[in-house]
Amino acid sequence: MVKPRLTNSRHSWAAVVGVGALAIQLGAASAQEMEWRDAIAAASRAFAQSRYAEAEQWLKTAVKEAEKFGPDDRRLAVSLSNLGTVLYAQARYAEAEPLYKRALAILERALGPGHLQVADSLTGLAGVYQVQGRGAEAEPLLKRSLAIREKILGPEHPDVATSLNNLGTLYNSQGHYAQAEDFYGRSLVILERIYGSSHLHVAATVSNLAVVYGSEGKVADAERLLKRALTIRQDALGSEHSDIAVSLDNLGAFYKAQGRYAEAEPLFQRALAIQEKVQGLEHPNVATTLAHLGSVYGAQGRYTEAETLFKRALAIFEKVHGPEHMQVASTITSLAGIYEAEGKYAEAEPLLKRSLTIREKVLGPGAPELAQSLESYAALLRKTERGAEAEKLESRAKSIRATQSGAVLPQR
Repeated sequence: MVKPRLTNSRHSWAAVVGVGALAIQLGAASAQEMEWRDAIAAASRAFAQSRYAEAEQWLKTAVKEAEKFGPDDRRLAVSLSNLGTVLYAQARYAEAEPLYKRALAILERALGPGHLQVADSLTGLAGVYQVQGRGAEAEPLLKRSLAIREKILGPEHPDVATSLNNLGTLYNSQGHYAQAEDFYGRSLVILERIYGSSHLHVAATVSNLAVVYGSEGKVADAERLLKRALTIRQDALGSEHSDIAVSLDNLGAFYKAQGRYAEAEPLFQRALAIQEKVQGLEHPNVATTLAHLGSVYGAQGRYTEAETLFKRALAIFEKVHGPEHMQVASTITSLAGIYEAEGKYAEAEPLLKRSLTIREKVLGPGAPELAQSLESYAALLRKTERGAEAEKLESRAKSIRATQSGAVLPQR
């Protein structure tokens, strides 16, 4: 299923809050500051309407104006952080990371390490780390952000709920489903107490908890919550919002996992249309939905259609993440599966070999996740009557599984 998402501490956009707070503290604005405020306001409007390229240009203007106030001015931190948010929304993670780091350094110097604005920047930087597969670096940032918010805001504040949700998302991505369920559950209790059970602010955590239930095999609970999240978002946002696409894709992925392909296909198609319109043709969310729809077509024997979608998804993931990312490896494996189903073993083999190489590099040569990749490659080799080569891979897979037997491993 689709991974749950890390969410910002503000339900709209951090810039809106940041500008208002600064305006109160700084008093009457100079002409120079007015230019900065106008740029931030224009960027906020553009971002709210998913006009990311326009928001980016306005924020670059805001950064330029804010730099005139000095290297440690909070207006510069707000500008940098929000520019990072816009780049993150466009999946330009490598560009977003140094902006979040610079903003965080400014805020820690200006406000101290325990300030609420520091917590917001920590969350933004953690989001970049997580999407890049750097969970070990993301976790201490998210825990620190939670600690700041609990200390200043108390345990029942919506921003505390957001921090709990974010930690749940991290643990889910690592396969630690019991921990993820606990953090999502705590977050949901807070949000429902504050907003009620049908408010838009509740939808993300409801959806995330549903994904974990699906991973744990709690099928009825997962479907109920996925439909609830979709209904909440449709009632609040209309029919063409990126969050609607997330809910459609999640529900489609759930049906796909259940073998309910006729129900999954129209959900993926609708999600894809929204994502392409709102987020652009080369966003990783588009690639994820393409891969899901490709899997449905593959399961139905529609191999030509599946191949086209997997190739397009692969091109997006390679552009966004580079050639050695785990999402690239997963998509390559799916494409190889299509070729193998068609009997195109010569085309499937180099893909399986490349996928295995990526996983070995990213995860390490003894990672438990490698066993299945080794066995898949070995199965293909046996189909081409290369039993001796297959035995070597199978022996290695068996050794990995034996080493890990008895250990409590995260599910994938």
